[in-house]
Amino acid sequence: MNIVVFGAGGRAGRQAVAEARRRGHQVTAVVRDPARHGDLTDARTVAGDVTDARGVAHVAAGHDAALSAAVDLSVPPYDFFTTSARALATGLAQAGVRRLVVVGIASVLPGASGVPLMDEPGFPSEYRPLSLGHAAGLDELRARDLDWAYVAPAGDFDHDGTRCGRYRIADHADPTSRITYADFALALLDEIDMPRHHRAVVGVREQSPTTPS
Repeated sequence: MNIVVFGAGGRAGRQAVAEARRRGHQVTAVVRDPARHGDLTDARTVAGDVTDARGVAHVAAGHDAALSAAVDLSVPPYDFFTTSARALATGLAQAGVRRLVVVGIASVLPGASGVPLMDEPGFPSEYRPLSLGHAAGLDELRARDLDWAYVAPAGDFDHDGTRCGRYRIADHADPTSRITYADFALALLDEIDMPRHHRAVVGVREQSPTTPS
């Protein structure tokens, strides 16, 4: 399978590229400046802008599926995630790519109370703009004719943990939950190889050897 990964230079994107190659897929890694990512040697690295529909269509042509782990903290979150969602939906349609998997965040998932985690009491106000940006990007995807899955960690990433090779679907967001980038990549690639969630938001968490699936 040919997979195009937008935002391949970040932690989630790099692990997605590595997992895709581990499974034998051909990967095009899209970054803003390929000269800064010479270590992405196991993929074809190209320059691209996820907020430019024409550019998305150009780099996605000939691929079977797309994955977006892109984020740009220099741009207001609402602007970036709405613009990138529109560009992805438009550009992928022009390229004939139907499947898109997007890296998300836990705050848009339902919390224990059933409302989005970002709307629960005590949610840190400093994270709300990023959360609202992600939510707005999701609304853009929902308005488009595209087969997408928005995959988010149930809590946060374990930046120092090692790959255990397993994960499980989370019923709701849990701020105490952690998952490594490598194990999170398993969920991302499973949604490309064996799609189970269509036009849906999915939370994932670490599955320990003693945790039932």
